[in-house]
Amino acid sequence: MQRVSIERAIDEPPEAVREALSRVEPFVAASGFDEVTVAGDTVEVANEMGVATIELTLELVDDRDADLAFVQTEGLFEEMAASYVVVPAEGGSLVTATTEFALDVAVVGSVLDATVVKRQRRSELKAQFDWLAETAARAAQRGA
Repeated sequence: MQRVSIERAIDEPPEAVREALSRVEPFVAASGFDEVTVAGDTVEVANEMGVATIELTLELVDDRDADLAFVQTEGLFEEMAASYVVVPAEGGSLVTATTEFALDVAVVGSVLDATVVKRQRRSELKAQFDWLAETAARAAQRGA
């Protein structure tokens, strides 16, 4: 399994960050996916990545150690799971996002490899964190 994990301090209380994180469709869309559809606990995403279109079906799952978690049920990965954890930190919150994945052997090659996926995922997570910080700040202002 490959792993990508990043964290960011957000200058808002955990409640505001969690409220923003609960807005699954815009949160996932913030990563830059071309299409995002949420129906119940199912999230479908599509993204153009070079010469390939990546389509994934994700299922939101209960994870007692995460504030948001999902696993891939259909898509290019042999396995894929992502989680987001929010904890109190000095001046606000610390958010940690972790994605673990294994590529299907048929996908690995000239079009896509783990290095490309890791680079893309880091970019997606940074964009999601930017959205999360902005949205949590608005939520905190409404609550003030």
